[in-house]
Amino acid sequence: MIAILGAGKMGEALLSGVLRAGRRPAELMATVRREERGALLRERYGVQIVTNVEAARTASTLVLAVKPQDMGALLDEIAPHVPSGRLVISMAAGITTSFVQDRLPADLPVVRVMSNTPVLVDEAMSVISAGSHAGEEHLKLAEELLSPVGKVLRIPESLQDAATALSGSGPAYFYYLVEAMVDAGILLGMPRAAALEMVIQSAVGAAVMLRDSGEHPVLLREAVTSPGGTTIAAIRELEKHGVRAAVLEAIEAARDRGRELAGG
Repeated sequence: MIAILGAGKMGEALLSGVLRAGRRPAELMATVRREERGALLRERYGVQIVTNVEAARTASTLVLAVKPQDMGALLDEIAPHVPSGRLVISMAAGITTSFVQDRLPADLPVVRVMSNTPVLVDEAMSVISAGSHAGEEHLKLAEELLSPVGKVLRIPESLQDAATALSGSGPAYFYYLVEAMVDAGILLGMPRAAALEMVIQSAVGAAVMLRDSGEHPVLLREAVTSPGGTTIAAIRELEKHGVRAAVLEAIEAARDRGRELAGG
């Protein structure tokens, strides 16, 4: 039995992905704050909606998907009720495995995960790290849970905050760029629907080429950039306005904010 404690947006995304991957609703349970939210999830997915304590007592795998600032209170609530041998998967940005381990019964295996919202379309990027009591078998269980809904990568826990900023928040950066490109198309006289369709397909095509060609992004960009052509004129403006530096600083700021949320 798998329990998702805190089935908000990310928790629901994982829940729906796991069900699409073939698990039965009877194998899953979820916890929520509001009764109406629970009724919605029960109706939508057919899963059990239970209390945090019931989930802690019953499930063999506990997925903690609450917000970072709520993690301490959740752990205090469930700690007396978690039997030994359970696997705990933490999906809260910035929360370390030691933070979780210190608040739960001794020697419980904890795996830290950062995933992202493309889990809704089975294209998530999930990065996982083992706590001090988690072994190969626990990492494999986490991979089995997450791999049907996207890619899974093992990284040292010291890189988890960077992964949160890079891939956890990553989809938002692409949506932001798409929004700006569509606005540019409208500025140039393009109907909004046509601009959006062109930009989306360009993004999909570029992503597939990046994934499947094995080429470095610099080489792929250079293949589009003819001497004295339109693309290099656009690239010059991006460089002039410091877009590359802004991206670096933005992702660093996301990393730092994740640490603040965990600390607060």
